[in-house]
Amino acid sequence: MPRRIDNSKTVSAEQAQRNAHLIASGAIVFQVARVMVRTGIFACISSEGRTMEEIAASTGLPLYGVKVLLEASLTAGTVEKKDGLWSLSKTGWFLLNDPMVKVDMDFNHDVNYRGFFYLEESVRNGKPEGLKTLGEWPTIYEGLSSLEPQVRKSWFAFDHFYSDSSFGKALEIVFATHPARILDIGGNTGKWAMQCTSYDPAVELTIMDLPQQIGLMKENTASFRHRDRISGYPADILDVNTVFPTGYDVVWMSQFLDCFSSAQAAGILERARKALADGGRIFIMETLWDRQKYDTAAFDLTQISLYFTVMANGNSKMFSTDDLVSCIREAGLSVAAIHDDIGYGHSILECVPEK
Repeated sequence: MPRRIDNSKTVSAEQAQRNAHLIASGAIVFQVARVMVRTGIFACISSEGRTMEEIAASTGLPLYGVKVLLEASLTAGTVEKKDGLWSLSKTGWFLLNDPMVKVDMDFNHDVNYRGFFYLEESVRNGKPEGLKTLGEWPTIYEGLSSLEPQVRKSWFAFDHFYSDSSFGKALEIVFATHPARILDIGGNTGKWAMQCTSYDPAVELTIMDLPQQIGLMKENTASFRHRDRISGYPADILDVNTVFPTGYDVVWMSQFLDCFSSAQAAGILERARKALADGGRIFIMETLWDRQKYDTAAFDLTQISLYFTVMANGNSKMFSTDDLVSCIREAGLSVAAIHDDIGYGHSILECVPEK
């Protein structure tokens, strides 16, 4: 069930003012925290308190640099100070140790940070105006294979971190229908395809994606033992004249439809419906922000929606349940079931053609 986001909690004027200042200085707070992790200061003080001089000696940083970083971190709440010794706070511990925080921080620094200077222009123009900080492409998807190595690494790490955690339960849900042929639309590097063909010794899987992505998939699966049951179908899915292959028991889309506007998503789903064999089903896996267990997850998802606005394509977002179900119905499909609590906050919508 979609959960209600409650922002009606009483906040004191003092706390509200501090929250406002944290937002106003957010870019600085982010970079200080990132540097505290990257230079090893957080790690240095994670197990015991250290003096400023000991931290400088351990990290090889100038004392001045250590001092300004520590003082900024103290007032931001990521470190603590007692009797001249600096130690890690609970918030600092999560910045250092939470793998989700690390993936998000790297993604925001390497992929998003410079581009978000152009947020207002992107909102006004409906175009990813920040993408020019990475390269000259109409959307980021055409440029994935050409991104600078560190940017590409952080993009794929972010993408795979969330999808990979969902594969185990997702496989059980999809293969409960005993598919012989699966069409994976937006299959990217082939990770899901390799999971499927390892899970079922007979299933055949076709990946439909941009030609550049099919090239990456073939590289990634070149030495995979079941590669003979994985094929590529290069296509521009946004081209309304693109013909979808047909006769599939399952059409699978993972973190894919959020890359398109609602109208585009509905159009893709309508054409995907025609790719189904009799009795076939479409499985859509997305992180629906209003179905999250925790407020932090909903916060993360609504913030990262703006990556699509500024960097990816200028017209898509993380779906709410109502928004995605509306696209599904517009495509002549109905939702047979919704499976929640998959991996790091995914839901799978199991769809069938309307009768």
